[in-house]
Amino acid sequence: MVTDREIERAVAVLRAGGLVAFPTETVYGLGADASNPPAVRKLFEAKGRPATHPVIVHLADAVQLANWAREIPASAQRLARKFWPGPLTLILRRVSNVSDLVTGGQETVAVRVPSNPVAQQLLARFGGGVAAPSANRHGRVSATTAGHVRREFGTAVDCVLDGGEAQVGIESAIVDLSGISPVLLRPGSITAAEIEAVLGVSLTAPAGDAPRAPGTLAAHYAPQTPLMLVEDKRVLEHAASLLRQGKRVAVLALSAHRPVLQGLEWIAAPRDAAGYAHELYASLRRLDELGCDAILVERPPQAPAWAAINDRLARAATGSPVPDEP
Repeated sequence: MVTDREIERAVAVLRAGGLVAFPTETVYGLGADASNPPAVRKLFEAKGRPATHPVIVHLADAVQLANWAREIPASAQRLARKFWPGPLTLILRRVSNVSDLVTGGQETVAVRVPSNPVAQQLLARFGGGVAAPSANRHGRVSATTAGHVRREFGTAVDCVLDGGEAQVGIESAIVDLSGISPVLLRPGSITAAEIEAVLGVSLTAPAGDAPRAPGTLAAHYAPQTPLMLVEDKRVLEHAASLLRQGKRVAVLALSAHRPVLQGLEWIAAPRDAAGYAHELYASLRRLDELGCDAILVERPPQAPAWAAINDRLARAATGSPVPDEP
């Protein structure tokens, strides 16, 4: 339970230009006052984040949208009414006074209203926008507990609000509404079909001129241990081959039946998409901390409900060195 005193201290840290880690329903965010360029610069330095990679501005309520975006289309208003507060980020044309540090130098800004009650209290009392990428080093596995944040950053973060485990476990869906047609830039727990049902039109795939958006680099969400995605029927074959080479192997599987093999670590993931997403980053962090030579992840189903999970795992595999093929 986060106390009023802790919230007030976090607000004071933000107003003083410091960094606050706080829970959202998706993952933990590392926040700075979005209207304070030196504070945002400090945020980028702490994460090791490229200056061209924009961050999401978190707001307490959709009524604040006009402080950050202009030419707000009716489609944005419909999505906000349906999904805010919640795990949906909108890309809109920015107002002129939004810092280039927040937007990555683009003419668009990413905004969302999180539903986590701790985040809501923090944002409401702060009164402004909080720039908050995920609370992890750039490109690494996102944090879903306060403990993850503390182990990642130590004293580099001025304040950590412990709101327990993040409910969803993976980052928000991102929809670009700055152009003629709505574009899905990043899948999330709110599915493309649910978004399309509100918009009344189909989402299009990103084109080459799409805005840069948080968490959409090809290499992202990666553990330090080499990670490989493996088809379900080949997980044991790959693991056995690596074990024969004298390597220690960690597996994230959909099967609860753990083989008894020396040097093999095994986590059985939930078989439903929501449960899998909730556990995903914590599982990858646990496997990463074992010091194995490779992490093998059984490829999840390719159904629409698993789109966001498959997106994160594909980027994680791209972002880490892979073990030698058996």
